[in-house]
Amino acid sequence: MSHRTGLVLDFGGVLTTPLLPAVLAFEQREGLAQGACLKALYMDPEGVRLTHELERGALTQTEWNEAAAPKLGVSPDNLMGRIFADLRPEQTMVDAAAAAIRAGIKVGILSNSVGLTPWNLYEGYELENLYHGVVISECHGMRKPDPEIFAVVLKLLEMTAEECVFVDDTEEYVRAAEELGFAGVHALQPEHTVSRIEDLLGVPLTDAR
Repeated sequence: MSHRTGLVLDFGGVLTTPLLPAVLAFEQREGLAQGACLKALYMDPEGVRLTHELERGALTQTEWNEAAAPKLGVSPDNLMGRIFADLRPEQTMVDAAAAAIRAGIKVGILSNSVGLTPWNLYEGYELENLYHGVVISECHGMRKPDPEIFAVVLKLLEMTAEECVFVDDTEEYVRAAEELGFAGVHALQPEHTVSRIEDLLGVPLTDAR
């Protein structure tokens, strides 16, 4: 087996703790029914359209907040920040990415944006300093699973898809990457995800290996 030498990571839900528990906690704080966000924002066609436009940079986060709030019956004030207030670094994955870099692997970030202001999901993670290439969808007018956005991160890394592993918590995006030649890893549980990445890169990423 030929090992890969590049690693492309999603951000939210991969380098952070999972998104769903944060959303459920928001619903509880706001007195909403469990699943209200999923129904209004991810199953409703208009909610999906708003989110896709946000990811492509066609809507600002403030505009998204103002459009999404009435669908939930909540205040628009910093709505995105309130929804994801409980997200924290997923230290197992952060440490594995750092270990990959120390082992000579090129590591890039490819993230569908949730807007950068007034709340910045990426603040404090030092992405530009730590990784070899960072692609935030709204800055490029595209979103995963558009093939062109994968091409952007590959160009930054100066690598081909066949040289890289792609990790995402959304299976649709993993499948899209695999169609382009990446080795895909669907991130569900950090320790299992790291083990699978180790197998594909051929380098240990934890002290236990």
